[in-house]
Amino acid sequence: MSIRLYVGNLSRDLQRQDFENVFSGYTDDLVSVKLISDKKTGKCRGFGFVTVKTEEKADEIVAQLNGQVLEDLPMKLEKALPRTKAEPEPESRESSSNNNNKRTRSNNRKPSNHNVAATVASASTTAQPDPRWANQLEQLKAMLASQTTAS
Repeated sequence: MSIRLYVGNLSRDLQRQDFENVFSGYTDDLVSVKLISDKKTGKCRGFGFVTVKTEEKADEIVAQLNGQVLEDLPMKLEKALPRTKAEPEPESRESSSNNNNKRTRSNNRKPSNHNVAATVASASTTAQPDPRWANQLEQLKAMLASQTTAS
């Protein structure tokens, strides 16, 4: 079973060849080495991934290379978190003609205030306050209540 390692704290000026050279002593144990680059500039985004064949070798590489300086920055190596699939957004209750127009637009827009308010309202009915701040929350509620009744 292959293990994916996250390699972070990399210089923005790091070249792919230099990144691959760091792992040249482990070529028999590697599946892939990938430096993540910005699509527009082509420069390093500050991190990359290395896939190792076994968990034992992954632990060995992390132990040996974590904190090693590469282009004046100490690298951060750790086992990567498993990928998670993005959850689909819930459909809004608008007419289908409005939804069709929205689908053709960019998905990178911020949600409208109407959707945010509905989300906040539904979340507030099910969410409980953080117990660490519950006392302060009650005090704030009492202060707010006294202000609204006084005016």
